[in-house]
This record gives sequence, structure tokens and C-alpha cells, in this order.
Amino acid sequence: QVQLVESGGGSVQAGGSLRLSCAASGYTSSRNCMGWFRQAPGKEREGVASIYTGYGTTRYADSVKGRFTISQDNAKNTVYLQMNRLKPEDTAMYYCAAKGATLFTCTARGDFDYWGQGTQVTVSS
Repeated sequence: QVQLVESGGGSVQAGGSLRLSCAASGYTSSRNCMGWFRQAPGKEREGVASIYTGYGTTRYADSVKGRFTISQDNAKNTVYLQMNRLKPEDTAMYYCAAKGATLFTCTARGDFDYWGQGTQVTVSS
């Protein structure tokens, strides 16, 4: 079983920054692909970024490329999402998720097996 606990959400003005954290525990091979997703009210869930923990390979949605960075600290079993130059349209509940995957199938799409409880990010104009 894998458990994920997010933290770091909050309110910020447009142009500001936030860093989200996702502390993971449980069976390592079931969480070698970590992703960040977000969902705004009335909108579909959107995959934001993923990281293949074995190699540190990252992928991003076009909407956040160049502004967001996903990273990991293996010693702390924690994945981060550094969000810079935030925009009002980034406002959403952000979720950390995990699954077992290969390098080629580790994307922020499709079904993930484990999910955190979510952390709210609000960006005001």
C-alpha cells in the first residue's frame, strides 16, 4: 500500500510562487512514477507533471512548461512541485498521485493507483 500526503498549498498573487510537497510511503515499486494533477471547480482533472523516480525523468503539460518544476528528494521520499509565475488560471485543488510504470509510460495521464488528499492553490489577479 502507498500513502501520499500533500502540503504547501495556499493563496498567492499572480506572478508569485508556491512549492507543493508530496510525502510518500509504502511499496517503492508501486510509486516509481509520481504525478501532480489539478482540478478546478467545474473542470476536468488535468495532469500537470510527472517524474519517473528511477531516472528523474520529467514531463510537463504545455500549460505549465517553463513555469513549474517537478523534482524529488529520495532521502525524504518526497516529490515537489515548484510553481513560479503563477496565473489565476492555475487556481485549483492539486493532487499528488503514484503508480508503478516504466520510463515510457510514466506520464501525468491515465489512471494512477494512489492519490493524496489534495491541497488548494488559489492565485488572485
